[in-house]
Amino acid sequence: MASKAAYKRLTKEYLALQKSPPPFITARPLDSNILEWHYVIRGPPDTPYHNGWYWGKLVFPSDYPFKPPSIRMSTPSGRFQTDTRLCLTMSDFHPSSWNPSWSVATILNGLLSFMVTDETTTGSIKTTDAEKRIYAARSQKFNLSSSKFRDIFPELCHVENIRPADTDSRSSNGHLNQRRGRPSTNANPVALAAAQIVADTGATATTTVQQNKQSPFSQWRRWLLVLVVCVYLILTKISSRSNMDPSNAGSS
Repeated sequence: MASKAAYKRLTKEYLALQKSPPPFITARPLDSNILEWHYVIRGPPDTPYHNGWYWGKLVFPSDYPFKPPSIRMSTPSGRFQTDTRLCLTMSDFHPSSWNPSWSVATILNGLLSFMVTDETTTGSIKTTDAEKRIYAARSQKFNLSSSKFRDIFPELCHVENIRPADTDSRSSNGHLNQRRGRPSTNANPVALAAAQIVADTGATATTTVQQNKQSPFSQWRRWLLVLVVCVYLILTKISSRSNMDPSNAGSS
């Protein structure tokens, strides 16, 4: 349970993050436990993590800010072991180096800065840049597979609300691709996949319509339907005339 000082400090930091979020970082505490925060780091441009969405959590001690939090990352990144305590200067691995003036924003900015380097530490792993790009492309799919992620970050579960990490994504090339009806190459991988699905669905529908127009079987069915309708109308007319014939009325 959070102390009064921890509750007050973390509440203040949450309000500050909402007002002025750090670049590439989203973070918030659980509604049920202010000591457990979840974050999403968007991979910066010019790094192998570009367009990746890396979800993790900070767990603060009850007497924060006098002691540091533990830091974990859940999304596979090719940089850190998943769901493993990371040994960083601002983590609970180094309480003696902790500075109470450091905030959640400071911690996550430090994590991002360390992430894009090649330094090793407890909880880090070594992979190639190509492997990191593969992890980046798969990151949001991994996140969306978790109900906890969806509950904490519902706004990141809608493709139309996902923003590329690259703040320069509104480049002339991006606008040109949008005008031509193609997704920008700077777009988030999930957005690209969604756009591709829409494009494929439209192409399939168009092909189906064309096939229906050209299919002899479909044309035969239409003519059969017309013939049945005509026969029905003729029989109805004959029946109507038969009922109106006086000779038929007298014989009955």
